[in-house]
Amino acid sequence: MIRKPKSFKPRQFRDAQGAIDAATEIYNAHIEYLQGCFQDFVRGEPVPKAKISAAYPYVKISTIHARRRDTRLSYGFVPRPGVYATTLTRPDIFHDYYREQFTQLLENHNVPLEIGVSTTPIPVHFGLGEGFHLEGDLSREQVEQLPDVFDIPDLDLMDDEIANGTHIPAPGGAEPLSLFTAPRVDLSLQRLRHYCGTAAPHFQKFIIFTNYQFYIDEFVKMGMAQSSTGGYTAFTGPDPKSRMPQMPAWHLQRSDGNGITMINIGVGPSNAKTITDHVAVLRPHAWLMLGHCAGLRNSQQLGDYVLAHGYLREDNVLNEDVPLAVPIPALAEIQQALEQAVAQVTGKAGYESKTVMRTGTVATTDDRNWELRSSVRQNRRLSQSRAVAMDMESGTIAANGFRFRVPYGTLLCVSDKPLHGQLKLPGMADRFYRERVEQHLQVGLLTMTLLRGFDPEKLHSRKLRSFNEVAFQ
Repeated sequence: MIRKPKSFKPRQFRDAQGAIDAATEIYNAHIEYLQGCFQDFVRGEPVPKAKISAAYPYVKISTIHARRRDTRLSYGFVPRPGVYATTLTRPDIFHDYYREQFTQLLENHNVPLEIGVSTTPIPVHFGLGEGFHLEGDLSREQVEQLPDVFDIPDLDLMDDEIANGTHIPAPGGAEPLSLFTAPRVDLSLQRLRHYCGTAAPHFQKFIIFTNYQFYIDEFVKMGMAQSSTGGYTAFTGPDPKSRMPQMPAWHLQRSDGNGITMINIGVGPSNAKTITDHVAVLRPHAWLMLGHCAGLRNSQQLGDYVLAHGYLREDNVLNEDVPLAVPIPALAEIQQALEQAVAQVTGKAGYESKTVMRTGTVATTDDRNWELRSSVRQNRRLSQSRAVAMDMESGTIAANGFRFRVPYGTLLCVSDKPLHGQLKLPGMADRFYRERVEQHLQVGLLTMTLLRGFDPEKLHSRKLRSFNEVAFQ
């Protein structure tokens, strides 16, 4: 059977929904074509001489000025006159997101959006969906033949140069509208399913990362109890009958997507970077790190909280993407919500909060046994940084939030004080977990509830935007 993709001419729109509908029509037609051709290939039907290729839709805007309607907003406009474009994918997931971005562009620049078929091919691996194992239905010969018949992922189209501020457009080419190209987004959607055990549509706009399963156990109990109250509609997680994924995620869902997702990222900055690299394409409204840390001050007690307002970054996984000379600022809205949540849950407000929480610099290391280094050299560095706590993930999560323009925050709980002779030993840890995990998680959930009450436009701070920023949030 010889198939042909439906042809589309570029069209212009002055309404966001019309533009989304056009992009959706293009995307669905090309995905349908790609999937049909793949099924023909699986059945062993004759292979066409030309490579089977489908393409992503694009959105383009040509501006004659860079003025904008609302100068308070940190996104939704292009920085100077010119042509800007990006490829689009998965309108079933990003429909509301695209509508917001399109609406801002139309209102700010008063010129139409152009929707058409791009020259960027859809790799067959992405066209078949997150839950499809491509090689499962193919013979060995077909697997070897696949790159000659279909487009496969091209890493040159999936780098993070736009987000890192190192992207240089091709001569005469359009400037980017979005931090991520469509293939980069599709890659992350696949990886989220692999690492977290749940598909992208389950993920919510408020994300909590943790480094201990105890928090997940408590979140599952709370989530199941709240799954039909307070605006929540469902509670989902990995299939219990399947192998547990590397970084399992659970989702307390709302119909508008503004629920809470919690992910156990395990221990270490490499995991922290891996998962935030991929969660970032979902454009969450905020992410938080809730976990354990070593207290560095003698005045701290086990179970005290640490609210990070700065980071000593020795994670070593983001040094090239976010140089150490780049400061990672605290974000006022996140800090205020965390302080308010601690006060409400603990009953300690204002000056009294200092009895249960310290605010200061968190040092993030890539060495789990950092305590075994020379204390003379190490203590000097930690003292000079004014650090109040040490962990292995917070600086990485904050730095990647800064890098990907996702509002971030950190609230840790002191589980040991190795510099003062209180090591994390089994009996001590068990007692600490029982007493503090539930309260700590309550603080995190309340923080997300408070942030959900904010206008999202206020959360996405100018502190996260560069000089010549892309228009999409």
